[in-house]
Amino acid sequence: MDSPRRSDASSPAEPCSPVCVDTPATQSSVLFDGNLDDLLQDFPLRQYILVTGGLGFIGSHTTLELLKASYNVIVIDNLSNSFQSVFDRIQHLAQKHHDQQGTKMPALHLAAHDYRDTAALRELLDQYQVESRWGSPRSKISGVIHFAAYKAVEESIRNPLKYYANNVSGLIDFATTLGEYGIKTFIFSSSATVYGTLATSGLPLKEELCAHKDEIFHGADGVGQTIRAGSTGITNPYGRTKWMCEAILADLAASDPEWTIVALRYFNPIGCDESGLLGEDPKQTPTNLLPVVVKVMTGEYKELSMFGTDWETEDGTAVRDFIHVTDLARGHIAALDVANERKLVENFRAFNLGTGRGHSVKEVVDAMESVSSKRIPVKAAPRRPGDVGACVAVADRSEQELRWKTEKSLTDACGSLCKFLEVSGVPL
Repeated sequence: MDSPRRSDASSPAEPCSPVCVDTPATQSSVLFDGNLDDLLQDFPLRQYILVTGGLGFIGSHTTLELLKASYNVIVIDNLSNSFQSVFDRIQHLAQKHHDQQGTKMPALHLAAHDYRDTAALRELLDQYQVESRWGSPRSKISGVIHFAAYKAVEESIRNPLKYYANNVSGLIDFATTLGEYGIKTFIFSSSATVYGTLATSGLPLKEELCAHKDEIFHGADGVGQTIRAGSTGITNPYGRTKWMCEAILADLAASDPEWTIVALRYFNPIGCDESGLLGEDPKQTPTNLLPVVVKVMTGEYKELSMFGTDWETEDGTAVRDFIHVTDLARGHIAALDVANERKLVENFRAFNLGTGRGHSVKEVVDAMESVSSKRIPVKAAPRRPGDVGACVAVADRSEQELRWKTEKSLTDACGSLCKFLEVSGVPL
C-alpha cells in the first residue's frame, strides 16, 4: 500500500500524549521537565484524529473543522463516492485559515483505501504507534470519527446485505482492530432513522426514545415513564444498520470502561462551507433533497419530485429538521472534546444533532427559489418506501452536555449552496 499522502504544510509527527514521552532535543520527560502551560496550549497539535469517509459531504466539512481547531487529521476514504480534489480543497482552506490566524497548520494525511481493508488499516496504524513503557498499546491517534457507511434508504431496501456487510460487519472488524491498538475514543455517525415510526407521532424526538438500556423518560407533563431498550418500527435496512451499530458500541462500552463512545444522531444536513469550495457533490446519483434541487435548477433534471404530498403536515409535504452541515461538523468537534476530557455522563452516550425546528420540503424549495431567484418546477409523487412524515430533534442534551448548538439558518444553507454552484462555475 502506498504510504499516506502528507500535506506539504504538515507539522512533524509528534506523540499525542505527554505521558513518559521524550522530547527530541533533551531526551527528558515532557511530563516532568516541560513547561505545563506551553504543553497544554500545544496539546491539540500533538494529537491525530482518524476520520473514515473524510472526503464525503459531512466528513469533508468535519475534517476541515478539525484542522481549523488544530487537530492533525488522518483521512481514510476509498473514493467510491467522493473525489481526490476534495482533499486538496480541504488542505487549501485549512492553510488559508491558519495563515489568517497566524497559527501553525496541522498535519493532514490521506489513506485512499476501504476502511474494511484490515491489512491496510494495520499498516496505517502501525505508523502511529508509540512505544509504551508499561506494555499496553498506545497510539498518536487519540480519537476516531467514523463516517464510512452506505446511506441511501431506497438502495438499502433493494440490497440489504450490502448495507449489513459494510455498515455493521465492517464496524465490528474496525472497532476490534482499533481496540488492539489502544485507540478507544470513538465518535459514531448515526442517524435519526433509529427512531423509526416514532417520528410519525409528530412530537420532537428525544434520545431516550431509542435507548440501549432501560431509561426513564419525562414528557412535557413531567410524568416519568420507563423506556425499554430496543427500537420501534425502523422502516428500512439502513436505519436498522445504524441502530445495530449503536447497540454494538453500547455493549462494547459496557464491557470495557476504557472505551469512550459517542453516537451522533444526525437529522438532515444541508448547505456547505461558506467558501463555496466544499459541498455535497457525490459521484453516485444523489438522493438527498438539495442536491436533487440543484440538478433541477441547472436543467439536468426537468423537475423535482415531491415524494408524498398527503402527509399529516401543514402543507402535506414531509417535515424534516434541516441542519447546516457546518453546524453539524462543529458538533463532532464538541463531541470529541467532551469525550477526550472524559466528561461524558457515561462512556456510551447518544446525542441528537439538529436544530429543533422543522421545515417542510415545500418550505425548503420556496427558500431556495427566494435565495437563488430561480424557479424550481415540482411535481407530486407517491411516498417512497421507508419514508416518514415528520422527523424533528430535541437538541437539549447536546446543548447541555456538549455545549453545542446550531447557529446557521435555512436561508444560510441555501445561500452557501448557491455560492458553491457559483465557485464551481455551474450556470443557473
